[in-house]
Amino acid sequence: MAKGLQGFSWTMLLLFCAIQELGAWAMHTVVEGPVLGQPGDPALLASGRVKRGWVWNQFFVVEEYTGTEPLYVGKIHSDSDEGDGSIKYTISGEGAGTIFLIDEITGDIHATERLDREQKTFYTLRAQARDRQTDQLLEPESEFIIKVQDINDSEPRFLEGPYIGSVAELSPIGTSVMQVMASDADDPTYGSSARVVYSVLEGEQHFTVDSKTGVIRTAVADLDRETQDRYEVVIRATDMAGQLGGLSGSTTVTIVVTDVNDNPPRFPQKMYQFSIVETAPVGTAIGRVKAEDSDVGENTDMTYQVKDEEGVEMFKVTTDSNTQEAVIMVQKPLDYESKKVHTVVVEALNKFVDPRFVDLGTFRDQTIVRVSVLDVDEPPEFRPPSNLMEVQEDAHIGSVVGVVTALDPDTANHPVRYAIDRSTDTERIFDIDANTGAIVTGKVLDRETAGWHNITVLAMEADNHSQVSRASLRIRILDVNDNPPELATPYEAAVCEDAKPGQLIQTISVVDRDEPQSGHRFYFTLAPEATNNHHFSLLDIKDNTAAVHTQRMGFNRQEQDVYLLPILVVDSGPPALSSTGTLTIRICGCDSNGAIQSCNSTAYVVSTTLSPGALIALLVCILILVVLVLLILTLKRHHKSHLTSEDDEDMRDNVIKYNDEGGGEQDTEAYDMSALRSLYDFSEIKGGDGGGGPGEGGLGGNPASELHALPQWVQSPDLDFSVFRDYICKKVEQADEDLSVPPYDSFQTYAFEGSDSPVPSLSSINTWSSGSEQDFSYLGGWGPRFRQLAALYAGRRGEEDNEES
Repeated sequence: MAKGLQGFSWTMLLLFCAIQELGAWAMHTVVEGPVLGQPGDPALLASGRVKRGWVWNQFFVVEEYTGTEPLYVGKIHSDSDEGDGSIKYTISGEGAGTIFLIDEITGDIHATERLDREQKTFYTLRAQARDRQTDQLLEPESEFIIKVQDINDSEPRFLEGPYIGSVAELSPIGTSVMQVMASDADDPTYGSSARVVYSVLEGEQHFTVDSKTGVIRTAVADLDRETQDRYEVVIRATDMAGQLGGLSGSTTVTIVVTDVNDNPPRFPQKMYQFSIVETAPVGTAIGRVKAEDSDVGENTDMTYQVKDEEGVEMFKVTTDSNTQEAVIMVQKPLDYESKKVHTVVVEALNKFVDPRFVDLGTFRDQTIVRVSVLDVDEPPEFRPPSNLMEVQEDAHIGSVVGVVTALDPDTANHPVRYAIDRSTDTERIFDIDANTGAIVTGKVLDRETAGWHNITVLAMEADNHSQVSRASLRIRILDVNDNPPELATPYEAAVCEDAKPGQLIQTISVVDRDEPQSGHRFYFTLAPEATNNHHFSLLDIKDNTAAVHTQRMGFNRQEQDVYLLPILVVDSGPPALSSTGTLTIRICGCDSNGAIQSCNSTAYVVSTTLSPGALIALLVCILILVVLVLLILTLKRHHKSHLTSEDDEDMRDNVIKYNDEGGGEQDTEAYDMSALRSLYDFSEIKGGDGGGGPGEGGLGGNPASELHALPQWVQSPDLDFSVFRDYICKKVEQADEDLSVPPYDSFQTYAFEGSDSPVPSLSSINTWSSGSEQDFSYLGGWGPRFRQLAALYAGRRGEEDNEES
């Protein structure tokens, strides 16, 4: 090879193999590659050769090769290869060295494994030509592709199954139900391996499928959901365009026939019978009926109605939305005595009607419902139901106000008795005749106290008082002129001393508790006792008021400061009633403008500053305070007297308790022994024999005079504690009987130390010896711990001896 060449040219042998159904054919193509030099290179021009610009890119290998020898793929070759083996061919990339092997000398490529196009459609590799001696790259590395050629080895598959479709019943022929689609893994660009056609294997009597698109359509127009609501259709897909030898796959399509409203409602029975008592309240359900409908869903929704006029008046029908039943209810009260049996025509009709099926007939149905009314014992009924009566307020006791009437509606027509519910007439103002129902007055009436009375009248069967009816009755008390007119208020007026004649002093109005239908009309005049009055005049204004004027010039309050003017007021009757009221006129001093300055009347000033009600309240408060002070003083005095009697009764209630052992012989400051000594400074016991026995006026006679000494306790089996028990019982009895003082009792317990103590007790209880009979010398033999106690009582004994001497 000339040194001036910049590269080598490639020659490639391309082998394309494809296996058809009747055989196989192969093709070799040898391509000379261009010299890999630069355009316009002087060396290329000098050689006189023109290189072709051609790019090689791919080999082909058939899939699913089942031969025993490696499958020949193709050959790579360089035109600089002289066949002496100096050039080494290598490949790299996908499958190089494993799936694809190359002969280093010849450049032949073989496939050593079985390939599957559905798994991998092509492989990308790179080819190199190297000097066998130097291993230098003689040509630039070039990339090429080995493409796997498809064969028909995959059947069509329905990947989106299972398929479920639906179609309305009674749909016309050719109605689209749904579309199915099968996929084929073979190469759709090569041959007919992936061309799929569809056909129906099962269910062709009712459905068809488009062979190219897979759209399923109805084949008949009489699909009826009520007959069959589900179909299973088997669809097959075949590749190779359905030719012989093509592969196929199938799937099952479930087609649900949906409902349309093509069936009217129908009552299972043409007549239904129910019964109900005549006392059933309005709105009571009598029974239920239901019309059947073969459709489903909302196509079974229906409404019910009453068709006949009699039924519409007495009964009403509602629809239960959950059960689609007709509920028949009472609309008006029933009466067995008036009608025992009612006939009702009930109609059912679909709520949603499909206009496409109106030619199938009317979508409604009717049935007859017979309602039997059952007789029951009913309470009496008031007739007529008037609830208003009137009576004059001056009616005498026993006057008839009105009559109520009640009848037994039952066929037996039992007699009726009447009564008044006394909870509505607690004052027994009215009475009623139990047999006739006549209401009479029981007390004197007063319209001004109560103008209306509301009572409840009871009507019951004479032989069955449980059957009771009630009626509310309003009684109006009519007014009569029985109250005289009165002045509206206790009028008081003031007039200046320098008043002129004809000056208006006061306008008078009156009130009347009566209410005549024609309205009030009052007449005013001065009372007869005021006919000689020359100071004031009264003018009737004719509008139920009157005016008082001065009649003379000037007044002198020093001569008379108060005038009482009696006024007679008469109403219009009948009968005409009158009353006399007094107008109090005070003479006051005024300034130049006529403003009142002062009036010479202490009572008048007091009355304007403090009302009578306030004075009464003030006096009541003062009285309550005085009573509280007296009560507190009485309680204090009683409490003090009780305490004094308790202190004088028994001095022995004051007991001093001590339990401090002290610090032994060396501790002479721990406790003040003077308190113990003072307990025994009592006088001798007084008695007949000086012994102080319980039976001789000792403890049983006067406990305050007992002698308390410190005797030696001597245990004796015949000791008697009855004296102490009697004393304690006496004190308890006295405390229980005195209920006026708090419980100042005290409970004291005296305990026996025990019989096993080596040292006798020092307690003075239950000893009958006086202090003069005690010998305390034995205390010295008790040991060092009682040495100070022995000295103390020895000294006490010496003092007593000196006193006796």
